[in-house]
Amino acid sequence: MMIRQTAFFAAAAGALALATSCAAFAPALDVGRTAFRASPAVVQSSTSDRSSASKTQLSMGATIDLKGKVAFIAGVADSTGYGWAIAKALADAGATIIVGTWPPVLKIFEMGLKRGNFDEDSTLSDGSKMVIDKVYPLDAVFDEPDDVPEDVKTNKRYAGLDGFTISEVAEQIEADYGKIDIMVHALANGPEVTKPLLETSRKGYLAASSASAYSLVSLVQKFGPIMNEGGSVLSLTYIASENVIPGYGGGMSSAKAQLESDTRVLAFEAGRKWGVRVNTISAGPLKSRAAAAIGKGTEKTFIEYIIDYSKANAPLGQDLYSDDVGNSGLFLCSPLARTVTGITMYVDNGLHAMGMAGDSKSLEGRA
Repeated sequence: MMIRQTAFFAAAAGALALATSCAAFAPALDVGRTAFRASPAVVQSSTSDRSSASKTQLSMGATIDLKGKVAFIAGVADSTGYGWAIAKALADAGATIIVGTWPPVLKIFEMGLKRGNFDEDSTLSDGSKMVIDKVYPLDAVFDEPDDVPEDVKTNKRYAGLDGFTISEVAEQIEADYGKIDIMVHALANGPEVTKPLLETSRKGYLAASSASAYSLVSLVQKFGPIMNEGGSVLSLTYIASENVIPGYGGGMSSAKAQLESDTRVLAFEAGRKWGVRVNTISAGPLKSRAAAAIGKGTEKTFIEYIIDYSKANAPLGQDLYSDDVGNSGLFLCSPLARTVTGITMYVDNGLHAMGMAGDSKSLEGRA
């Protein structure tokens, strides 16, 4: 459910300043969809008599055409996450979609696809359904086969699976598709996310960093060589990287800060080495299955409190839908953003800009 072209890219330009079922915080909505639509597909202008040194040949009035492009989304296991929303936006623009799914939930996800459990959330702007061309088992905490410990190899949830490390998945995708054009990192996991930082163990802290931040570095390392020049890497972050969000613990705030810093460094290194862009979206809170798993209060879950807080205090007091992030992801992965790299784009109704909570009790009675 995507915006019409003009509204979408005007919003994206004005905005320039989380994902899998195993994610610690991959906020995404399962309670509705935006009414806006982005018309799929930027094509190059047919006029070429202008100076190429001072003018882009991309027309804002054109539609985004990603036909012939291959997009790999790492971290899709259901239809409620931001990874799914970005995949759908890219598919609506014509891209071929392939995904990487955490092995312990792979069979459940594949069965859901087969049974049509996600059909309602797969509808594209022309009425057709998004097709996931291939699903790869992917455990992004392992870079090479030798990294996989024996207890994982013998775990029944990994039974019958191999080739799920990052390097192996990259090799399989290269064999199946040659080079790809888009890679989306929709991965996050913090085993101690419900613990305050003061109670977080070294093991839990490093696990959050490994799964949520270093996984992006490793993916760019392994996928960069099989990406076409002009390709795009996109990840998902959260405002806890720079502001204190009580309840979002276990080292996850630190991991998101790492992710944003690494985005800037990778934008330089991958840009110079392969001509690939690297950006991240700081998405507002939404109720995905993964986010709902974070600590429950007496009446509402953590994420429900955060959603209410956002609506009460963000400049735009409106619902934020997963497709809003999908549309922004489409922009960043499209030729329209060909000169945009190394940024954190806030898609949060402006909440990141606030320095004071408008609904604070301390402000009661203020004129």
